[in-house]
Amino acid sequence: MAERRLDRPKGAERTPFRRRTDPDRVGVVSEGIARFLGTPRFLVYLTVFVMVWLAWNTWAPEQLRFDSAEFGYTLLTLMLSLQASYAAPLILLAQNRQDDRDRVAAEQDRQQAARSLADTEYLAREVAALRQAINETATRDFVRSELRALLEELRSEDGEPAADESARKPARRTK
Repeated sequence: MAERRLDRPKGAERTPFRRRTDPDRVGVVSEGIARFLGTPRFLVYLTVFVMVWLAWNTWAPEQLRFDSAEFGYTLLTLMLSLQASYAAPLILLAQNRQDDRDRVAAEQDRQQAARSLADTEYLAREVAALRQAINETATRDFVRSELRALLEELRSEDGEPAADESARKPARRTK
């Protein structure tokens, strides 16, 4: 026998067979049943069952009938009511579980959209910074024009003619 301990409630020792039901497993089984109840196959099975029931209790020998037509097939009505009373809660349970899954999926989608938006905004800022850096970068033509301006400035300080003036004057021929 188990050792008695003061840190455990006494009720736990009283039940030798403790049955634990996994609520997720119950939900999965009930969803499976609810999904089956919504299929054309189930409707065909139920229709065949009812037709066989009615045919048997209408045309079978009197001593083999178990549900009489005079009372409106009472047993069949009770069976169908029982089936409906079980089907409705199972369908509601399946709907609740689907709503929970949809809620979790929607939350994950929102989180993914937020991450994507943050990534897009970051990339947009980076592209804008690169464009700004490229606009501030000196182009080849700009560097050439600046060098020409510096060269002309240096020549004007030395007293030499500007590059444009020397290019315009024809070179002197010496004989």
